[in-house]
Amino acid sequence: MRTLGNILWFIFRGMFGGLAWIFAGCIWCITIVGIPFGRQFFKMARLSFMPFGTSVIG
Repeated sequence: MRTLGNILWFIFRGMFGGLAWIFAGCIWCITIVGIPFGRQFFKMARLSFMPFGTSVIG
């Protein structure tokens, strides 16, 4: 059921949301001060692509 949910989420919403988080992470990683924020944005992108059965901790 998680796999089906992840596939449907990716098709209808996850792709655009994940790409937006990746773009924001790249922008934040330009400066040294923004690197910690950029890393967190990349974690959120992973969660946005496949939200069911994953966590952000770690």
